[in-house]
Formats: sequence, structure tokens, C-alpha cells
Amino acid sequence: MKLLESGKLWPIGIALAITAVACLGVWTIKTTDSASIQESDAYMTSYQTADAKINDFIKAKIAFNKKYKLKYITERLNTSGCDVIYSLTTLDGKPVKNATMLLAISRPEIQIYDKKLKNPVFEDGLYVFKDVKFPKAGAWTLLLKVNVGKNYRFYEVKADTRVNHKIRLKEASTY
Repeated sequence: MKLLESGKLWPIGIALAITAVACLGVWTIKTTDSASIQESDAYMTSYQTADAKINDFIKAKIAFNKKYKLKYITERLNTSGCDVIYSLTTLDGKPVKNATMLLAISRPEIQIYDKKLKNPVFEDGLYVFKDVKFPKAGAWTLLLKVNVGKNYRFYEVKADTRVNHKIRLKEASTY
């Protein structure tokens, strides 16, 4: 009872509360630091990098579109394997042969089926990713990064293995 009456309990309580808050802050920082950083759905990089470089990505898309025309050609996706085909031409319709491409395939809301494919075959003026298997029926997102020299852009297609046509090409100003 003398501790309560002497007024020493309040400083001890405040010191314990400050220590507890500091410990929880350290724990929060360690927990969030160890969490995996998810990639941006739009730019094949972390959200932080995509946010920092968004103006560069938009300028690159505009510069790319002034020189080239990119088109998704695939008619149907198939769970047992199909070719994913893109056409890349100059604005006057001549096929571009020296492009490099990276295709990221993912399902909405889940990452266990994600995969990246590179180095498509160039045949008959088209870039073909051969025998791409989609392990599950349903909706898929195909995100392509195309480089031609210093020019590059990202191109997203929403497609489905259950239908014969594309669901939606995403041609927003940021892609």
C-alpha cells in the first residue's frame, strides 16, 4: 500500500506502457519486413517500383505505339496446351523480327499457377509461345512485356479457357 500512496506507481505504469508500445512497433516492423513483396499486376515489378516509375512506363508505351503495332492473335486457350500468339509489326504492317518478349501468365486472386515464359519462336511474322499449358480451366491474365531495342511496353489480355474468344484486352492509358 505504501507504493500506491507514495505516487511511485504512475511513473512505473507509464514506463511499462512506453516499453510495450516500443516493443509492438519493433515487432510490426520485423513482421512487415519479412513479408513477401507481391508483384504489380501491371508491370512485372513490385508495386513500389511500379508506382515510382509509372510516368516512365506511360512514356515508353506512347513511344512504342508511335513505331509499332502489337496484337494478340490466339483464338482459344486450352488446359492441355496451346500456342499463345502475338503479332508485332511496324505501323506500315512489316513484321518486326528482333523483339524480345516475356509472357507472365496468372489466375486472378491466386499466385500458385503463375509462370513466366520467354523467348517465343518467330515464325511467319508472328511470335509464338509454343505449347503453353493452363493447369486449370477458367479466367487467366496474360501480361506481355515487349522490348524492341530501347522501346518497350506492357500488354495485358484477360482470357478464358472455357470460351473461344478473348474476354477483354486491357488497353488503359497506363498499359
